[in-house]
Amino acid sequence: MKALILEDDTLLADLLETVVGGLYPGIDIFVTASVRGALTHWSQHGSDLMIIDWNLPDGSGLEVIRAAREKSSKTAIVMISGRADRDSVLKAARYGINGYISKPFSVEMVHERLTALVDPSDFDRESQPDLEHLLKTSVESVIQLPSAVDTARVLELMARKQDISPSQLAERWHGEVALTTRLLDVANSASFQKTGEPVRSLRDGIATMGVDMALRHAMAMSLDICGQLRDPRLAERATTFLETAEKVAQEAVRIALRIGIDQSEVHTAALLSRVGELAVLKVMQQCLDRKGQVSDEQIESGLTAWAQSYGNRLKVQWHLPLQLRELIGAVHFLPRDATSDSKLVMRASALIADGQHQGEECLRLLRRLGVDNHERGTDDG
Repeated sequence: MKALILEDDTLLADLLETVVGGLYPGIDIFVTASVRGALTHWSQHGSDLMIIDWNLPDGSGLEVIRAAREKSSKTAIVMISGRADRDSVLKAARYGINGYISKPFSVEMVHERLTALVDPSDFDRESQPDLEHLLKTSVESVIQLPSAVDTARVLELMARKQDISPSQLAERWHGEVALTTRLLDVANSASFQKTGEPVRSLRDGIATMGVDMALRHAMAMSLDICGQLRDPRLAERATTFLETAEKVAQEAVRIALRIGIDQSEVHTAALLSRVGELAVLKVMQQCLDRKGQVSDEQIESGLTAWAQSYGNRLKVQWHLPLQLRELIGAVHFLPRDATSDSKLVMRASALIADGQHQGEECLRLLRRLGVDNHERGTDDG
């Protein structure tokens, strides 16, 4: 069984993917945010179930429904829209939809409507998804890391952090219990607490540490998907990748402070340097959730083959500026003719975090930055 979800809101898209995957274990789900992507996928692969948003950045979901109905009357199609008026519902009905759901909606409502259209008991629960096929199809869709904080939203805030006050940030994060708890813990730690009085509100906590530092912690939390990976092998790999990224970030900040460049930018780039691996691990967990098989060998080969592709996809999806993309890339590879101090910092930090601080490449990079390796080490104690 195959499903196509067309939704440009990444949080809603992820929610719908979760509901469909839970309702029909083993289903092959394709998620896209564009009419063009949906039409291309439909023409090449077809679909048994389609969940279509009405208004998309590049057109109307009705175009996709029209194309689907020209070839198939059996595909179950549900339209999702913020339009709840009678005329809109009737207009969509004329295109041959099977159901209409108005935003905002509850998970229970979606579950009920889909069950009425395609009875889970009629679905072959023994069918098992193929990991390689899932990796190939998922990289083309909207990728959402399964964490409590949305990375894309944090990146949007970081892009305009100079114009955001602690009060505005606290208002934006009102209700984010896990994030509030983390930020208050940080604000009350010895490194930030100066007055001897505990910080009790999120606004005061952000004011204590500063907007930039609060956003950095939010970024780190948005990438922590370990708790959502139920397979211990995948969770362990995610923990390793996150720890590596954080080590690179720490080294990058140390060197950036020493040579006088923007520490926030290199810190962000370092944290994002393993998002490709995290996204691949998410797909592997989805495969297991749908009763598929993922061997230890497949974990290693899948990460090697797909991490870069997923990382590149996320850079585009999150609209990362070119400078930040290049800094992330420098963590993994740096041409010998590179001249940007920030890129040199990224590569040197990655080598130091990997224990290669005495290696020829690392020493050469530190010399180019004007940082003596022995001198750098005095910051570690």
